[in-house]
Amino acid sequence: MTHMTTDTTTVATGTPILHASGVTMRFGGLTAVRDVELSVNSGEIVGLIGPNGAGKTTFFNCLTGLYIPTEGTVSYKGNVLPHKSHLVTQAGIARTFQNIRLFANMTVLENVLVGRHTRTNEGLWSALLRTPGFKRAERASEARAMELLEFTGLAHKRDHLARNLPYGEQRKLEIARALASEPGLLLLDEPTAGMNPQETRAAEELIFAIRDQGIAVLVIEHDMRFIFNLCDRVTCLVQGEVLVEGSPSVVQSDERVVAAYLGTPFEGAPGAEEVAEVNAAEAAQADDAAHTSAPGTTSTTSTTGTEGDAK
Repeated sequence: MTHMTTDTTTVATGTPILHASGVTMRFGGLTAVRDVELSVNSGEIVGLIGPNGAGKTTFFNCLTGLYIPTEGTVSYKGNVLPHKSHLVTQAGIARTFQNIRLFANMTVLENVLVGRHTRTNEGLWSALLRTPGFKRAERASEARAMELLEFTGLAHKRDHLARNLPYGEQRKLEIARALASEPGLLLLDEPTAGMNPQETRAAEELIFAIRDQGIAVLVIEHDMRFIFNLCDRVTCLVQGEVLVEGSPSVVQSDERVVAAYLGTPFEGAPGAEEVAEVNAAEAAQADDAAHTSAPGTTSTTSTTGTEGDAK
C-alpha cells in the first residue's frame, strides 16, 4: 500500500479528540439514543457495536451534525461542534455511510476532488475567471486526490465512472473521498457490509494504514471478528444506551453482550413494542434525510439492510 502524507494536525497519541457527553436523541416521545458518553483518542480505532435497533447510526448522525441531539454535546479537540454537517467536516471529522453515496456519473478522480472542496480557499470569482491562484489550487487538489487514490489502490481507475466500480472498490472510493477533507477523525458506518472475506481483509489493512497516518477511527460494524481484530476499544450500545465499554477481550467476554445479540432479555431491557416504535421513528427520519440528499448520488443498499434500519 502506497504511503500517504497527511496535513492532519499532529496530536499526542492518547489525547482525547472526540468526546460525546450525555448525547440523547428523541423522535417525538421515542428515545433512540439515551445519555451516551463516548470518547475517541488520537491514534486509536474505536468500535461501536450493538444489535439492530441499538441506535448506532442515529448516534453517528448526532456526531456529524445530521441530527441535532435532544440533549448533550459533541466536542472535537475541545471545541463543541456545530449542528451543521459541512461545518463538522471543516472542523476535521469525515464519515462514510452504510449505503454508499457516490456521484455515479462522475469519475473516480472527480469524486475525490469533490471531497477536497472543504480544504480549498479559492472563491467563486477565482473559479469563473480561472485566475492563477485558482489554477494552482486546482493542480494541488488533483495531486492530492491522486495521492489518495494511490493510497487506496484506485489510481488505475481514476477515469472510470464511479457506478462501474466493483462493490469493494466503491467502498474504497468513498473512504478516499472522506480522506480528501483531511480529517483528524474518520467515522466508518459498516465499511465491510456486503464484502467477501478477501475484501474485508483489504478493508482492515486500509483502516490500519489510515490510523498509521495519524487519523483516529470510529467504526460501526456487525462483523464481530472484524471489530475485535481491528479495534483498541469497543463500545456496545443496546437500545440506545451504553451496555459495556472496554478492550475487545472485555467486551467479547461480557455475557450481557452475548445475550443482547442473541435477543435474550436482560434486566431493564425494553419490550418488543418499544423497540419497534423506535425503529419506525429512525426509519422515517432516515427517509426524510434521503429525500434531501444531493442529486446524482448512488445509494447502494448493503446486504445488512438500509440505513434506516435503526442500527
